[in-house]
Amino acid sequence: MLLRYVIKQLLMPPGGLLLLLLLAWCWRRRWPRLALGCLAVGLLGLWGLSLPVVVQHAAQALETEPALLPQAWPGLKDRAQAIVVLGAGRERGDPAFGGEDQATGVALQRMRYAARLARASGLPLLTSGGLHYGSPPSEAWIMARSLQEDFNLAVRWQEGESRTTWENAVYSARLLKAEGITRVVVVTQAWHMPRARWCFEQAGLEVVSAPMGFLGVDNARPLGGWLPEGKALWQNGQLLNEMIGAVGYRVFY
Repeated sequence: MLLRYVIKQLLMPPGGLLLLLLLAWCWRRRWPRLALGCLAVGLLGLWGLSLPVVVQHAAQALETEPALLPQAWPGLKDRAQAIVVLGAGRERGDPAFGGEDQATGVALQRMRYAARLARASGLPLLTSGGLHYGSPPSEAWIMARSLQEDFNLAVRWQEGESRTTWENAVYSARLLKAEGITRVVVVTQAWHMPRARWCFEQAGLEVVSAPMGFLGVDNARPLGGWLPEGKALWQNGQLLNEMIGAVGYRVFY
């Protein structure tokens, strides 16, 4: 897992683009044209991926599942038997919480939405997410604790073994099928929802999609989002990772 993490960070933005800039510097005398090409791709890539307008249009290509509108929430109990919330990493040892690990902001968004769905429908909750780089506690446990303490909602199941979206689906299905549950609401980011839905369906579950955190809406930035910003670079990295994952999953699984 460590090797996989290192390779991924070196190849995905901004790592891969910074490597191109480094190569441009190293090759500037020996292969000046190649160095110029690396410089151009690296700089243009960093600029393009830092634009909110690129986030907006890239997200629109991924966010193909429609939103689950509030008027449909109470009727979920007739369409599904449980709500599955997918993990999204954790933050290590926050002093503000006594040094305890916390869910990331993305995971917190998912929990907040899942809490609303659970209250409206009365469906039980399952949190799914394994150990972050092999160190406890699991993402599932952190989310379950937060849902209990911050949203006053008990989590019935915790799936704390998974490391990927595929494993989220496989291990969650194993827990749920043991209790005769085959129809689930899956909560995750809108750009992640198509791949998540596919994984859960491959695991033998019927899925009601509950996408949230849409990025393909009007970015509301000055000049239409054509000014670079750090947040957009991170978001575009997530979207690019999802595009690669969407293709890779259908090849390897």
